[in-house]
Amino acid sequence: MNKPSTLPGAALPWWRELTPYHWFVFGMATLAWLFDCLDQQLFLLGRNGAMKALLPPGSDLKLYGGYATAIFVAGWATGGLIFGAVGDRIGRARTLTVTVLLYSVCTGLSAFSTGWVDFAAYRFVTGLGVGGVFGLAVALVADGLPERSRTGALGTLQALSAVGNVTAASIAIFLGSLEGKSIPAGMAWKYMFIIGALPAFLCVFLQMRLKEPEKWVAARAAGKLTGAKFGSYVSLFGEARWRKPALVGMLLCVAGVVGLWGIGFFSPELVGDVIERSLKQAGVAPEKFAAEKTKWIGVNMMVQNIGAFFGMLAFTRAAQRWGRKPAFAVGFVCAFAATIGYFQFFNSRSDIWMSAVMGACQLGLFAGFAIYLPELFPIRLRSTGTSFCYNVGRFIAASGPFTLGHLQAALAAGATTSEAKLAAFRTAASYMSGIFLLGVVALFFLPETKGKPLPED
Repeated sequence: MNKPSTLPGAALPWWRELTPYHWFVFGMATLAWLFDCLDQQLFLLGRNGAMKALLPPGSDLKLYGGYATAIFVAGWATGGLIFGAVGDRIGRARTLTVTVLLYSVCTGLSAFSTGWVDFAAYRFVTGLGVGGVFGLAVALVADGLPERSRTGALGTLQALSAVGNVTAASIAIFLGSLEGKSIPAGMAWKYMFIIGALPAFLCVFLQMRLKEPEKWVAARAAGKLTGAKFGSYVSLFGEARWRKPALVGMLLCVAGVVGLWGIGFFSPELVGDVIERSLKQAGVAPEKFAAEKTKWIGVNMMVQNIGAFFGMLAFTRAAQRWGRKPAFAVGFVCAFAATIGYFQFFNSRSDIWMSAVMGACQLGLFAGFAIYLPELFPIRLRSTGTSFCYNVGRFIAASGPFTLGHLQAALAAGATTSEAKLAAFRTAASYMSGIFLLGVVALFFLPETKGKPLPED
């Protein structure tokens, strides 16, 4: 049974007891997830440019962009299922190395796509690697750091992922400034994906020094003697104690993941349309549109993720002070309201501050996932259960871009002006924001874990 934690020094900052090796583990796990998020954001920022370059003229770019996103998210979910279980069986550190290498290489290969089909294939394989990282990195930190440091370290790990997102936005802004000059117009997306391949070098450091957590090594050795199953979905769903948090935890994550990937991460499309409209009204020459749109989409992503950084730190603080469930309840309601407000009222460059608010509310929830999910499962199923909850919901989340695209198309039926189509896009995103309320419902069926040690069999 879980008992309240009475660890000494609980009032000290979470980092005070970390040794140099603890910092190394935290740093490697954080960088793996940070670079993972960098590649995610480069895809989002380069998606529209890639669709323009790879599709025949007259194609529905938003629709095919939604398809590409759905394929990427489906690969993400599949990778989470596979590598989460593998991490529990053979070790978090070595499996993390494989996933980082996979997403890095395939992000780079995306730049050399010659058509939509091979681009989508690269995105699926990239998703496999991306999907494995979160559960492995979280389990590595949860098992490798002192108990009292866990909550702060995991919340900070997730918050620092925003650095990867902001870096991606900076890359987009820089490349946008070069488009039509050093870079051919419309080709910035290729350079984004090439830059995304660089995290492969992180694998060298992972392989050189990163060891498996002592807790996992001891538990794995004992499990071989007792026959305990590590990384087993039969065990996860065959035992009621773990089945309920796995299924309900998945619903909790579905609310956040669909809200972010099915709605929030389509903010570049809204910003791009709004910026293009303002450029036309200002009489800017058409040949400057691509560079300006790329720049402002990058600015939007940067502002959105700066907001996300502070939102995730705030969520971590709230979860530590008031508990995981109260923090989630407030977070989901705020995400619902902020998303509707953003898509209804973002109308010009002066509204860019709204991106920070939406980013804080939507991505703050993901700090909660990093903190809460490993607290629901034992060490032999920690990576498996965490990855299942966080990633399997992405099969459902993969329908988000499809739903948004088709809902927008239905609402825009008969529309002949760009303004009418933009209004339909705003309305479709606002309707879909109701998914955040599913998270509030899921909370009623989950335990509060504040102040309790990680569960054991």
